[in-house]
Amino acid sequence: MARYIMRLDDACSNYDLKKWARMEELMDKYQIRPLVGVIPCCKDPILIRYSYDPEFWNKVNRWVEKGWQVAMHGYNHVCTAKAGGMNPVNMRSEFASLPLEAQEVKIKEGIAIMRSNRLEPRVFFAPSHTFDENTLLALAKYTRIRVISDTIANDVYSRCGFTFVPQQSGNARRLPLKLVTFCYHPNTMNDNSFHRLEEFLYREKDRFIDFPAIESERKENLYDKLLCTFYFSCRRLKLQLQGELAK
Repeated sequence: MARYIMRLDDACSNYDLKKWARMEELMDKYQIRPLVGVIPCCKDPILIRYSYDPEFWNKVNRWVEKGWQVAMHGYNHVCTAKAGGMNPVNMRSEFASLPLEAQEVKIKEGIAIMRSNRLEPRVFFAPSHTFDENTLLALAKYTRIRVISDTIANDVYSRCGFTFVPQQSGNARRLPLKLVTFCYHPNTMNDNSFHRLEEFLYREKDRFIDFPAIESERKENLYDKLLCTFYFSCRRLKLQLQGELAK
């Protein structure tokens, strides 16, 4: 029987307060404790258009008190590189392909901001899902983070000294996998997406678990690798078709 994890992306001091409040109410209603990606120093031109919340960091600490898991979601959420790295879901990145020194600066400054706000994250995921080996080296040098929420697999596995908790879907649905992470962006959700999510939570709430922010010794197996290959093959084909239709 599949187990589910809720992941909420793009929490930062500029955000859609009403939609995040609605998501928090939904999580509380069904007693689900999600993983929340916090951007330490958001400079994303889309996100900074939202209202500034001076109570943001206090709110994050209240989430932690409720049992929510907080992840470091990059540094400034600005993707300047055209690269996919180890998890090429997109060909844009804040981290992938950047020199190690540049990535170290982002990680070092990001974790300092989080620590100054009484947070010590044990989980990381990058904007656009893209990162590389240098990202892992920087995390290992400057943080206690050894768990990554991303990549495609059937279950949690270990690689490069890190534990990877796979993230396979942008909306809640049944998938033939052992562990599934659903990734939601409350800032951009509409009424229909909230309603569809609640319908799924009502039916499947007992299958949700807390994010396993612990290290694993399990290695990728053949099924994991086949899933990954199939996913990215389908994604490349979809992008190619979209490109042809756009011509």
